Amino acid sequence: MAEAILNALGAGQWQAFSAGAKPAGFVHPLAIRALKESGYSTEGLRSKSWDEFRIQSFDAVVTVCDHAKESCPIFPGEAKRLHWSLVDPAGANGTEGEKRAVFFKVFGDIQRRVREFISKEEKQP
Repeated sequence: MAEAILNALGAGQWQAFSAGAKPAGFVHPLAIRALKESGYSTEGLRSKSWDEFRIQSFDAVVTVCDHAKESCPIFPGEAKRLHWSLVDPAGANGTEGEKRAVFFKVFGDIQRRVREFISKEEKQP
C-alpha cells in the first residue's frame, strides 16, 4: 500500500518500491481493495523481494514492521532510514469485515505517514 500511496502523492518527487524479506507471491486482495476504494492505482503492483534491489541506490528506506527493521539490508547510497512500526494487516484474524477493518486502519496510518514524510522532505533544503 505504501508504494502506491507514495507514488501517487509524491509523483514527480518520489518513486517508491515496496519489497520484503519473504514476499507472499501476491498482493493481498484487501490491500488492493483499500487502494482502489480510496482512488489509488494498483497497476503494476506485485509482490517483490528486497533482493531485487540489492544494488539500487535509494534516497530513503522505510521499514513498516518490526521484523523488517531488524532484517532489512543496507542499500548502496542509502541517505536515510525510517521505521514506521505498523501492524501487518495480512496477519489479521476474524471475519472478512474485521480483516477489512484492519487493512483500512493500516491504510489510513500509511497514508498519514506518507503525507507527513512528503511534507517534511519538502521543507528540508
